[in-house]
Amino acid sequence: MTKNIMIVGVGGQGTLLTSRILGGVMENAGYKVKVSEVHGMAQRGGSVVTFVRYGDSVAEPIVEEGQADVLIAFERLEALRYAHFLKKDGVLIVNDWRIDPISVVMGAQKYPEKIIEKLERKHTVYKINGMEEALRLGNSRVFNNVVLGMAARHMDFSLQEWLDVIEKTVPAKTVEINTKAFMAGYEH
Repeated sequence: MTKNIMIVGVGGQGTLLTSRILGGVMENAGYKVKVSEVHGMAQRGGSVVTFVRYGDSVAEPIVEEGQADVLIAFERLEALRYAHFLKKDGVLIVNDWRIDPISVVMGAQKYPEKIIEKLERKHTVYKINGMEEALRLGNSRVFNNVVLGMAARHMDFSLQEWLDVIEKTVPAKTVEINTKAFMAGYEH
């Protein structure tokens, strides 16, 4: 059986690092893993999507619509844009944070209201303000590991498996802060 995870966000939010951590945990657990990165307009603040698929056998790296077991969204609007990829019983982990796309900044569109409430009507949603937690820890750049920590609680891997891979994956000088960030989300 293959499991499918999607990570969605805006360029610069750490979706690629998060996918490397996820893939590492799954490989260490003995699964076959495929990771596919779709950058979009990442350098201009556009959507970034990463697919992580794992299981005893994984044929393709792309997750089809309606097939994601877990969707990790680093921003509310990105969660709304990609929620249709979730399975009926899938889980949505949302960073309760707003980043206005260019169309909103330019005044061409309005940022949708009550996004999380809309998502909760159709999906199982767990929300966390990862940025707020990261700022409390003193480093806004680790918010992605706060969100990942919350997501990890809804996956079948031990806490130690996650911590081991974080230690091997993030730059050595950031292991302590990234571990604290992960734990803040895990214990939320």
